[in-house]
Amino acid sequence: MELLLIPADLRGHGLRLRVWRDDDVEPLLRGVTDPEYLRWNTHNAPVEDEAAVAELLRLRALGWARGEFATYCVTDESSGEVLGHVGLNSVDWPLRCARVGYWTLPEARGRGVAGHALELITRWSFETVGLHRVELGHAVGHHVSCRVAERCGYRAEGTLRGAMFEAGRRDAFRDLHLHARLATDGGARE
Repeated sequence: MELLLIPADLRGHGLRLRVWRDDDVEPLLRGVTDPEYLRWNTHNAPVEDEAAVAELLRLRALGWARGEFATYCVTDESSGEVLGHVGLNSVDWPLRCARVGYWTLPEARGRGVAGHALELITRWSFETVGLHRVELGHAVGHHVSCRVAERCGYRAEGTLRGAMFEAGRRDAFRDLHLHARLATDGGARE
């Protein structure tokens, strides 16, 4: 089986996952500067303005081309409204493993968007890409993300000490709760 990250629209549950476009700067900036997002996530480099988001979009396109990661804009399938993000990163081709991450804009929270987007990309990563294992890590204490992971069949595997940045800092670390799902595991719980 040849393993490839080829962009494709993913659809289901009223969602369309599509590649981020240059005209998505505004919703992407809103997403990565949202206080709730920043409470749990810190980028390796600051993403605080349109220029930084444009660079982030350029790097995402480059990552697709290199087969390093696959990032999707989560939209409402009917209206096209941007709802959030889901993506594979840290792709390890020899082990057929990757890490997944997601976020939703404030107006999309509480509607099952994160879980449905996570399920779509997970199925794609196993059935189309050919991965064997997908890992999901979130900050310890992020109970909402933990529930999303568990509902989508990502089993809790433990805590990685000091494995991610503290909120808003790049000089301090916090623990990460690790979940994973294998291609041979069952799917999401309804």
